[in-house]
Amino acid sequence: MALTRHIRMLTRYTAWANTRLFDALLALPEGQATAVRATGFRNMVNTLNHAYVVDQIWQAHLQGQPHGFTARITETEPALPALRDAQAAIDRWYIGYADGLSDTAHEEVLQFRFVDGGAGAMARGDMLLHVVNHKTYHRGYVADMLYQAGARPPVMDLPVFLRDAQPSL
Repeated sequence: MALTRHIRMLTRYTAWANTRLFDALLALPEGQATAVRATGFRNMVNTLNHAYVVDQIWQAHLQGQPHGFTARITETEPALPALRDAQAAIDRWYIGYADGLSDTAHEEVLQFRFVDGGAGAMARGDMLLHVVNHKTYHRGYVADMLYQAGARPPVMDLPVFLRDAQPSL
């Protein structure tokens, strides 16, 4: 039960942190979230778009379906409000998926193909942990870009989530 309890908590944490970050970006002056910055994904929106695309890829792996992506980013950048809504929807999907996961299913290894075509195999629980960790990593990039824009990123630490959100699992 501890395995599934932790991944359930982490999917809720991810949704909470994503909401806080998107709210901060939406509060920026016009153009700041899409201004070119010294980062790997050009700007804040594109960085979060990459995280969203990766969420869709792993969602497809978990469902045993093809994802249809040939890259880990889209050619065009979505509008920030649309990306926020899409991210919130997939965050809800991941919470629901984690909530329905048994300990046995958590450990089940699935075969899949990486975007580059290489073969992969991971346990469902490890896939979920990667999804959570991946977004944490990229939220850090966006937090740095917020500082570059003269803004302060929101607090997105796990202990603050546990204190403030009081998730029930």
